[in-house]
Amino acid sequence: MWDYSFAVPSMFIISIILVFYFSLPRLSLRVNRTFLDILVVESMVIFLDVVSSWADEHYAETSNSVLYILNGLYFVFFFARAYVFFAFTATVFRLDPGKRPVTTSLLRLPCVVAAVIAMSCPWTGLIYSIQEDGYHSGAFYDLVYYIFFLYLAFSFFIIFAYRKNLDRRRHRYSIFLANAVLLLGLIVRRMYPTLLLMDTFCIMAVIIMYLAFQNPEFYLELRGSVFNSTAFRDYIDENNGKLHDKAVGMVVHNYHEMRDIYGGRQIDKGISLISDYLLQNFEGCKIFYYRKGRFIILGDGTMSFHDVISTLSKRFNEPWTADDLELYLDVSFVSVEITDKVESADALLNSMIIAMDKADKLDSREPVIISDNEMENNKKENILKRLLVKVVDEDKVEVFLQPIVRADNGQIVGAEALSRIRDDDGKLIPPVAFIHIAEKNGRINKLGEQVFEKACRFIKENDLEKIGVHWINVNLSPMQFMKADLAERYDSILQKYGISPEKIRLEITEESMIDDGFLRKQIHSMQKKGFKFVLDDYGTGYSNITRLKKCPFINVKLDMSLVWDYFNEPDEILPSMVQAFKHMNFTVTAEGIEDERMAKAMRETGCDYFQGYYYSKPLPLDEFLKKYNT
Repeated sequence: MWDYSFAVPSMFIISIILVFYFSLPRLSLRVNRTFLDILVVESMVIFLDVVSSWADEHYAETSNSVLYILNGLYFVFFFARAYVFFAFTATVFRLDPGKRPVTTSLLRLPCVVAAVIAMSCPWTGLIYSIQEDGYHSGAFYDLVYYIFFLYLAFSFFIIFAYRKNLDRRRHRYSIFLANAVLLLGLIVRRMYPTLLLMDTFCIMAVIIMYLAFQNPEFYLELRGSVFNSTAFRDYIDENNGKLHDKAVGMVVHNYHEMRDIYGGRQIDKGISLISDYLLQNFEGCKIFYYRKGRFIILGDGTMSFHDVISTLSKRFNEPWTADDLELYLDVSFVSVEITDKVESADALLNSMIIAMDKADKLDSREPVIISDNEMENNKKENILKRLLVKVVDEDKVEVFLQPIVRADNGQIVGAEALSRIRDDDGKLIPPVAFIHIAEKNGRINKLGEQVFEKACRFIKENDLEKIGVHWINVNLSPMQFMKADLAERYDSILQKYGISPEKIRLEITEESMIDDGFLRKQIHSMQKKGFKFVLDDYGTGYSNITRLKKCPFINVKLDMSLVWDYFNEPDEILPSMVQAFKHMNFTVTAEGIEDERMAKAMRETGCDYFQGYYYSKPLPLDEFLKKYNT
């Protein structure tokens, strides 16, 4: 009556998946628990499908009570299967049922009602009945399809409504494919009910889910011995607000130097030995590895920082040996109590990484304690990171202009374009707060290009010669300067607005001058497009007179710290330096001029231009025009 040729292999496949599932360590994450629910329920469905079908075929030799029990359990688990597949989809999209118990109860209701109806069949026969001639479908048998279809509809709604909750496109496609396979299996079961084919389609969906979301190697490091940073983030995020844990961070001193001394392969073996030691000696803790010799030991509130650090310090007084390996390593420590709701797992992890890097430089085994103030500062930085991403992606970076004036008469001749962003309350945030973040997260290229384009548009839309502005300086960060297509990109913007490169001067800092060869090559390619260069913040970096002779700058800007030092303690060095620049045909700009006394002192050194609050603070474009267009 029923064809078992598809169901039996499915039993073996689900058994293999179960073996692999339990073969490696796993964190207690909701997505792992929900997937385990699928494996258990699916195993029961396949087993009961085969057993109940066999019993129904041999109804004459099987008592009615056994038949009702087997078939009743089969339908209960069948309905449960529909729900757990839906629950996994919801979990993948980070929808936490625990936060909305009423909604969760309502979503479970169809499954519960259907299961109750299935268990009532010995008296009602609504879904199936056992008669003298064996098994028969009941009037409500199609409930099997309706319930499963209902939960699939819920799943597809989540996939489309909450698609932005999944960052990876591959994950979105995978969960959609898994549910599409389930839908196809339901259709095939409706068309060919005797083939027991739906189990095969469900197994296919399970395999898709396993490969996309449950491969244990996604969460494991060091050949599967300890968890990685992704596991740390997911664990903290899922349990945030419920944790009362302690964490000890441990970093191998001078990790990169140790790799140079011992060799990469030897150090990798040593890191594996350390991870094995941590797993064996801190069994109640969760061990995470975050590259470059950095470990995190996460324990409950009873864990003693002193005992953990003391144990590890004693162990690192001895070498790490195995076969032909003998490593002498030293470590530093970080400690933090996770007692309150942290801003995010990334915030906590970043705080620990920053603290571990600090501990590594201190060269001491006394732990660096992560205070509430540091956590708060990192929280603010993370808020600023998100704000920066939003502002740059929405092209809402503002340009302010600060005038550059002639030293001899104070008349405006140019201006420097400075970037500004605003928080959600409209408050301005200065570059010193966000430029370093933009350089870290890669937004600096887009931000710098937006400032350059807005400066070009401003020049195009206004007659700046009328107010005495002959050029606008635009800053290039060292990261921007590394772009191979920088000349082409900036030249295309000039062409877009019909702007002569004479109207724009590009400021680069001394940090950009570390690689002489690349510096000259990049400047040469930009010069061919007509761009001129200004050396910004002279006196804070690596350049010297000899190096400057090799680079065709037209202007050198003395950093305000250099100007202030000279003003407070005049000497012969700065005037001689200014004269040397002028003999090299550089003009010189003094930054940070605050009053007439400073202006007079720097005028006597021979500087050509001044910039500072004495003349004007940076102004929005409209205010700049209003001030100088009179």
